[in-house]
Amino acid sequence: MKEKYELEFLFKTLPRVLENMIATPSGLSEWFADDVNVNDDIYSFEWDGNVEKARMINHKVHTKIRFRWLTDEEEGLDTYFEISYLVDPMTSSVAVNVTDFAYPEDRDSSILLWDQQIHTLKRLLGA
Repeated sequence: MKEKYELEFLFKTLPRVLENMIATPSGLSEWFADDVNVNDDIYSFEWDGNVEKARMINHKVHTKIRFRWLTDEEEGLDTYFEISYLVDPMTSSVAVNVTDFAYPEDRDSSILLWDQQIHTLKRLLGA
């Protein structure tokens, strides 16, 4: 059974710039996957020639975006991955939270992958 975990990262960036990077195919293809295409609410993420599809199940502009992998959906798993963020009005820093699910034996590698991807996103944003 997949278990939920959450990660938090601090950014110094504008919310509208971050929103573009997490909610558009062009933005996601800069840091999350090699290529991203969307057809209605189905996003196709490509890594090294392999394509994984996910349904966008929730998007609140300037707040969060949530996806469910179609393979998890087909297996009846109530899992998702979500990128949410909150701007601190005092410091203008942005707290980015990642929520995901992984099998216990895959958790460490999944966290490492998110760390690498978020590091790439930070570098791209100069955050």
